[in-house]
Amino acid sequence: MTRFAVHARLKSAPVAVVATLSMLLTGAGVASAMQPAPAAASQAPASALTSQAPLTNLSHLNFLLDAVPLQAVDGHTTYQIGEHPAAQAPWTYAGKNADGSYTRVGGGSKDATTGHWSQGAFNADDIARTAVVYLRHWQQTGDASSRTRAFEVLRELTYMQTSSGPNAGNVVLWQQSDGTLTPSAKPVEKPDPSDSAESYWLARTVWALGEGYAAFKSADPQFAAFLQTRLDLAVTSLNKQSLAKYGKYDIADGAKVPAWLITGGADASAEAVLGLTAYAKAAPDDGAAATALSKLTEGIAAMSSGSVQQWPFGAILPWNQSRTLWHAWGGMTAAAVANASSLLHRPDLLTAAVKDSAQFTPQLLAAGGPDNAWSPTPGEAQIAYGVDSRVEGLVATAKAANAPGLLDVAAVAAGWYFGANRSGKPAYNPATGTAIDGIETDGRVNPNSGAESTIHTLLSMLTLDANPELKAKALGISSTVATDGLKVAEAEAGTITGGAVVKPASAWTGEANWSGGAYVALNAGGTLKIPVPASDQARNVYPIVNQRPEAAGTTSWTSGSTFLGTTPNGGAGEQGITAAPGKLFPFSLDRPMPAGQDSVVAKAGSDAAIDGVLLQPQISSVSVSGPGGRSTLYISAAPGSIERKMDMPQGFHLSQQAFDASGQPVKPSSDQNGADHSGRVAVAPGGFTWVTLVLN
Repeated sequence: MTRFAVHARLKSAPVAVVATLSMLLTGAGVASAMQPAPAAASQAPASALTSQAPLTNLSHLNFLLDAVPLQAVDGHTTYQIGEHPAAQAPWTYAGKNADGSYTRVGGGSKDATTGHWSQGAFNADDIARTAVVYLRHWQQTGDASSRTRAFEVLRELTYMQTSSGPNAGNVVLWQQSDGTLTPSAKPVEKPDPSDSAESYWLARTVWALGEGYAAFKSADPQFAAFLQTRLDLAVTSLNKQSLAKYGKYDIADGAKVPAWLITGGADASAEAVLGLTAYAKAAPDDGAAATALSKLTEGIAAMSSGSVQQWPFGAILPWNQSRTLWHAWGGMTAAAVANASSLLHRPDLLTAAVKDSAQFTPQLLAAGGPDNAWSPTPGEAQIAYGVDSRVEGLVATAKAANAPGLLDVAAVAAGWYFGANRSGKPAYNPATGTAIDGIETDGRVNPNSGAESTIHTLLSMLTLDANPELKAKALGISSTVATDGLKVAEAEAGTITGGAVVKPASAWTGEANWSGGAYVALNAGGTLKIPVPASDQARNVYPIVNQRPEAAGTTSWTSGSTFLGTTPNGGAGEQGITAAPGKLFPFSLDRPMPAGQDSVVAKAGSDAAIDGVLLQPQISSVSVSGPGGRSTLYISAAPGSIERKMDMPQGFHLSQQAFDASGQPVKPSSDQNGADHSGRVAVAPGGFTWVTLVLN
């Protein structure tokens, strides 16, 4: 399955929910399993929350659970199926009704005759991650009901895993509410049938089985032994598929990429690594699992890309078939590498998690928040999955690397749940356990509360509850006052001489998106003047050029009288496993654009395809406020130390903590000790500084 096919499934959810709710409102096709939950309480403002009360509320996830009859099907069985021929699974979606209650909904369209959904009522992705929520809650709080639910959901998950035959170890994705498996859903997803090859859902099954074994090892050794057998089955399947390619590399637009990642993805592999790490701690003598863990972690770390002044600024790219697509969906890479590197005693692998957490994530937040994708320009919706990935990655990396500065960044990321987002409203209600399904780029909220959003919000809340100081700081953030970070200026908005605007049939190239759905084709000798908003500081400029595979000339870039550098029009190298020749990439230039400039000019030395330019302040910032007061995170993309001046309201002084590019504290200079009334903020090269306004 391609990453955008995955996104298509997720993005179709609101359509499916709306269509189903319309049907429910007319009284047609109401199934007994789809009863509305009690009306939700209004969202609690962050100011009403306390750091003493638990944030984790499982009520809505409990509501999503339903009993699933387990049918006798060849290749599908589970623990104690004879004694207990039913288990539990969460419905995939939950549509919000006019009265504030929710209705459980399946995926796709519903057949009025059979009651079956074209996809299914339940899916293995959500079943696996639901098990993780209950396991962690049980382990963290001792809650007996969470233990029971974890047990039942794991029984359901292992039923979805094919236990015999040529596909043994793989997992069926969809199941109907009457227990019928749907190996081939509509619309078709790859692999088809869904257990015919490795998949995201196999990776997530490994996650749940690994954490399940660790939790039940002492509490229920017999059940733990069963989970261990199923994990062995999954690892054996992976060893026959992706892991059989360990040590081999593919070519993706001239770059070497690991060939042994699950479905070609660091994203899918990371979720398997989370489970394998938990399992390896509990079963240190299992050599096969430890080997799989080491191999997958190495592959994920190898997808680390860019640096402080090179796109994507240290992020771990999720997919080996694109050098210019980063997405948050499945973005547990930093958390996985951080956790595994400690267990494996591999500090070399930890570097990838540190760069992703300390360099990329602050830039992501300054660009407008935890967007779901950069492809390569920012501009997608924000969902709980992406926020949780940032929070868990930052916390895990802070612990593994002893980098306390990352917890300040985690607080800003977690503030999204409490109102520090584009909508300005809380995305999670601790009183009910409900979480919104996303926020669009214009601030519109999807009010539904499906399984994935609920699961990942609860994983974040469990993380906050387990880290009281971080929790208190995050609860003190309920509004994003301002962001000043990475922005795009479109080429088609410029003045063109010797070229033309081109609007391709699709903005998606197969591995990246044309920003705005258009680009400028410049002829050799042609020029393009792109207007940009003026700034009071220097900015790094990253022209987005469609670099051809074959050698070609360059395009030169200037701003005013300053020569910024050149970008290649060709030389991307062998296409390899990617979907399109060449790569649409934001290239770094030699010099920053001086402050005050309002345009950049490109002159093509040969034919060039230019999408636009990314503009990055040398000091980006995110200002937040709430019950904890007003704070700003300043982020450097400069080669040297820089000072910024902060407006100082009368009666206040600054408290600032500076960190380097790895999240380690920078020793303050003498004039920063005590109350600072200067308003000057010092930011280390490639690092960040957390500044709080303090009342005198």
